[in-house]
Amino acid sequence: MEKREKTVEIPLHVYENFLKQAEQIAELKQQVEWLTEQFRLASHKRFGTSSEQTDNGQLCLFNEAEETADLTAPEPEITKVKAHYRRKTRLTTDKLPEDLPVEVILHELPEEKRVCPDCGCPLHKMGEEVREELKIIPAKAVLVRHVRHIYACRHCEESSDRVPIVKASMPEPVIKGGFASPESVAHIAVQKFVMGSPLYRQEREWAQNGILLSRQTMSNWLVKASEGWLEPIYKEMKRQLCEHQVLHADETTLQVLHEDGKPARSKSYMWLYRTSGEAEHQIVLYDYQRDRKYTHPETFLKDFSGFLHADGYDGYHKLPDRITVVGCWAHLRRKFDEALQTLPKEKRDSSDAQKGIAYCDRLFHFEKQFALLSPEERREKREQLSKPMMEAFFTWADSLRALPKSLLGKAVYYAQSQRKYLRAYLLDGRLEISNNRAENSIRPFVMGRKNWLFSNTPNGARASAVYYSLIVSARENGLVPFEYLTKIFTQAPNGVDPKTLMPWKVSPLA
Repeated sequence: MEKREKTVEIPLHVYENFLKQAEQIAELKQQVEWLTEQFRLASHKRFGTSSEQTDNGQLCLFNEAEETADLTAPEPEITKVKAHYRRKTRLTTDKLPEDLPVEVILHELPEEKRVCPDCGCPLHKMGEEVREELKIIPAKAVLVRHVRHIYACRHCEESSDRVPIVKASMPEPVIKGGFASPESVAHIAVQKFVMGSPLYRQEREWAQNGILLSRQTMSNWLVKASEGWLEPIYKEMKRQLCEHQVLHADETTLQVLHEDGKPARSKSYMWLYRTSGEAEHQIVLYDYQRDRKYTHPETFLKDFSGFLHADGYDGYHKLPDRITVVGCWAHLRRKFDEALQTLPKEKRDSSDAQKGIAYCDRLFHFEKQFALLSPEERREKREQLSKPMMEAFFTWADSLRALPKSLLGKAVYYAQSQRKYLRAYLLDGRLEISNNRAENSIRPFVMGRKNWLFSNTPNGARASAVYYSLIVSARENGLVPFEYLTKIFTQAPNGVDPKTLMPWKVSPLA
């Protein structure tokens, strides 16, 4: 006899309650997975390595052995090496400049001791032993007193009602009515914006040398010198920046304590714009703004037309049509890497996150191969190799079914939403695959912010933007920031044209 299946009738409210519980369980599982991801990611950021480099072996996910194989190459010979111990040599990058001043200290025997201890005959010099030391002399202050002679005519004094007065020429000061020198203002600026030493720390350092120089005075010097002599150079650099056809942009937060209409703890922003690697002269400009509205890059770049490298911030995508935004594959790769770090180590190699990283790494690998090509040749190579790989990536990404709130889901969504901008670097051989150039340029400001923490006023923030612009641009063009600023503060007050003080117009110092 066949067994009949029994059918059990369940009340509708019980069935609905069952479905609701199943839905809640599914939601709780997603929450657990999300929290686990966040915990692993936080642990990685705190205790893991910060490097984003990929093992070369991961590039083999695409089975492109034909690209590197050489069937004609001989097999390596196996040789046995006798075991031995080698003393480790200390590797050092320490190097002293060749033109460093040398102070020679002679150590000689007194005249009365230059006799032989055995026979008492006079001793003669047979050689010498030399030991060198690096002597560091702390910075010292010198009071420079300018004395200008004034001349008059004796004959006119005796015979005329009008006596001509002739004065000797004397250079104009960097701060009118103050005792600041070009060197002192340049030193304070370099200490703060290059070395990351806040003004209160410099105040204490000056006090140790017996000089009572308040942070308020130093702040006034920096702001006045910026407004008087650096801003004209900054404006000319901005004008020339907008003449280029390829630029990079980025932004980071800044805290300004006394800003109208905003609480002290609110975020302001420091924007960055710079030239590309193909530019003849490197220009890096910072721009302080009270918020992150897209109107700020639109206003700053009102005279610019061309390609703009940027991250995925939506504000850049609202710029006028004359500006073509180019996305950043490094940002996309970073999102896949974050998803990878949340997985157990045994599941990483076969994961979709690792697959996404491998696609990105293959595209970056192509760019290394194209680095020495001309822009035209680079564009052709990208059409041949990079474009098919990119299309394969987007096809793969569209096929994934990742949870939207998971880190992998966020990486996939980023790729899909930024597709237009990520593809844009194929349009021109001068373009780059990432916006790392801008990120590297904004890092000096980020590192300095960790030390001085905030700006007191909007004027101080604007002055900081100008100083960082000239200092970073000077370094990009091979100049020493202190000597470059000193030259500006010496020549600009005496009528030198700002166009002649561009970082690329000043000869690099050895």
